[in-house]
Amino acid sequence: MKDKRTLINEFKMQIPSNSINEGFSRKVFSAFVSMIDPTLSELADIRTAVSEAVTNCIVHAYKEKHGTVYISGKYYSDRTVEIKIKDKGCGIPDVKQAMEPLYTTDKTGERGGMGFAIMNSFTDKLKIKSEVGKGTCITMIKHLKNNAED
Repeated sequence: MKDKRTLINEFKMQIPSNSINEGFSRKVFSAFVSMIDPTLSELADIRTAVSEAVTNCIVHAYKEKHGTVYISGKYYSDRTVEIKIKDKGCGIPDVKQAMEPLYTTDKTGERGGMGFAIMNSFTDKLKIKSEVGKGTCITMIKHLKNNAED
């Protein structure tokens, strides 16, 4: 059976890995998704997932250096939203371990190690591809309710 969904809209942007851009990226994605009238809960879930993914790039991928965070979004006729957050930073040596709640590489004690767990709980599907020395790409899928399902 063929996939009957159609791409409705998409965007791509890149931002410097500065902490001030975490909030900016969250707002851009909120505006993009708002065009398809999500519930407030769905919008909050997406904002939180995007925030966590971008923060991971800023804090962990580039560590003390600056780099670029690549962000893209798509939404489809079946109200599926696809979020991709990518970096060209240090990469993750063990993705499975990194996805464990409370696992962190942060030695300062400032980070709780819940980023991937939060992304996973606020989206319907989370996929992480990473290569040490080349970077990480996080893909998150969120299926929005139809307006009649509210």
